[in-house]
Amino acid sequence: MNIIKRTNQDSFLLSLIIPVFNENQCIDPFVERVKTALDDKSINYHMIFVNDGSEDGTEKRLLELSIADEKIKFINLSRNFGKDVALTAGIDFAQGDAVIPIDVDLQHPPEVIPKMISLWLDGYDVVNARRSDQDSETIFKKLFSKIFYSTFNFFSTTPIPSGIGDFRLIDHKVVIELRKLRETHRFMKGLFAWVGYNQIAINYDRSDRIHGITKWRFRSLFNFAVNGITSFSISALRLSMIMGFTISILGFIYALLTVYKTMIYGIDVPGYASLIILILILGGVQLISIGIQGEYIGKIFEEVKKRPIYIIKEKNL
Repeated sequence: MNIIKRTNQDSFLLSLIIPVFNENQCIDPFVERVKTALDDKSINYHMIFVNDGSEDGTEKRLLELSIADEKIKFINLSRNFGKDVALTAGIDFAQGDAVIPIDVDLQHPPEVIPKMISLWLDGYDVVNARRSDQDSETIFKKLFSKIFYSTFNFFSTTPIPSGIGDFRLIDHKVVIELRKLRETHRFMKGLFAWVGYNQIAINYDRSDRIHGITKWRFRSLFNFAVNGITSFSISALRLSMIMGFTISILGFIYALLTVYKTMIYGIDVPGYASLIILILILGGVQLISIGIQGEYIGKIFEEVKKRPIYIIKEKNL
C-alpha cells in the first residue's frame, strides 16, 4: 500500500453530509456541537443537510439556519426516499476535498473529525469510524448486527468490516467514483467498501440519541439486511441450487432404501407422518428458493425502469 501525504493542509474544504428525517429537535444541538469541535481547529467546512421528506418542521428550520449561517446548506427531497438515497444526494452535490457522512442525532461524535482529517492528510483515502465495544445499543441489535455482518461477508465478494456504519471520511477522488454507481437499490456500506482505495479505521464511543427514538425497527433492519446481501452477491441463488441438489440426492437415497425395505420385508403401510414431513420440508425449500429468485428478479424490475434515484424539491448550496 503506497501512502503519500497530502500537501494541501491549509486550503482544503470539508463537506459534512447530514441526512435528516423528522429530526427538528436534533438540528440545533448538532450544529452547535460541530462548531465547537471544528471552529477552533481552523478547518474550512460546510454542512449539507439532506432533508429526506421530513414532516416535523425540519425543512423550515434548515431554511432559517441557512439564511443565518453561510456554512449551512440544505437539499430538500420531494419525499422520503430512505437514508442511503439521502446520502447519495449529499455525495452527488458535495464539493469538498473530503466528505464526511454523519448522523444528526450525535451518536457520531463530531470531536472525532479532526483525527479523521489528520489521517486523511497523512495519505489515506477513506478513514472509517468503527464503533467500540462500549456501544449503547440493545443486546438484540448487537446480536442482529453480528449476524448480519457475518452473513454478508460469508456471501459477498466485497466484505465490509464489522462495526463500521456510514460515519467515515472520504476523499474527493473516491466521491467521484461513488457518483458513477447509480443502482436504484442503494446499500452505501457496500458501495463504500466496493470502491476500494487506501482505507484505515479508528475507534469511537457511540452515545445515545440526544432526542427522539431510532427509526430502525426490526422490519427495517431485516429489509436492510436482505437488500445488502442481494445487492452484492448472487451466492443466495447458488445456495438455493445447492439445497435443491442436496435434497434431491437425499430423496433418491431414501427412495432406494424404501425399495430395498419393501423387497426384503414387504409393503409397510405405516409412514403417513414421515410422508407429510417430507412434503412440508420440500415445499418449504421450494418456496424459499422461489422467494430468493423473486428478490433478484424484483431488483432487475426496479433497475430496468431507469427511474431517478431521488427527486430534489429545493436546494440551497
